[in-house]
Amino acid sequence: MDTLNEQKLAHLIRSTRIAALATLHNGVPNLAMVAVAVEDDFSAFYIHVSRLGRHTRDMETDSRISLLLMETDDNRPDPQTLARLSLNGTADPVPRTDPHYERIRGLYLARFPEAGQFFGLGDFNLWQIRPREGRFVAGFAQAYHILPETLAKISAR
Repeated sequence: MDTLNEQKLAHLIRSTRIAALATLHNGVPNLAMVAVAVEDDFSAFYIHVSRLGRHTRDMETDSRISLLLMETDDNRPDPQTLARLSLNGTADPVPRTDPHYERIRGLYLARFPEAGQFFGLGDFNLWQIRPREGRFVAGFAQAYHILPETLAKISAR
């Protein structure tokens, strides 16, 4: 991947606040929209979701997930040229007793201040998504395999 596309990927990760979360529900794909925050080194993504949501119960049963971050549609003639990143990984709850919980909570609230009201509700929990591999499409005929090492490298951009 060239420097320009590394910068494009770093910008996409930093600027995208909404993602599509894919889980397995009784063996069948299930999609949900989630608000997402990310570690500075792109090693983990965080969501704050209710246990009442199907996707949360799915992650409790099977931690394998996919996450899709996509450039906002700007009505260009060919939407297939929009940048997008799909990541496969695992999702695990961040217990309130975790020594990093408050730091992660602060990271999430810095991006979504209005979410503060939900942290007081017992059915909402933070989840950490660890990417294992993925695919970045920077535009037409510009697709790249992504590994955690790739994310770590481009986080400095």
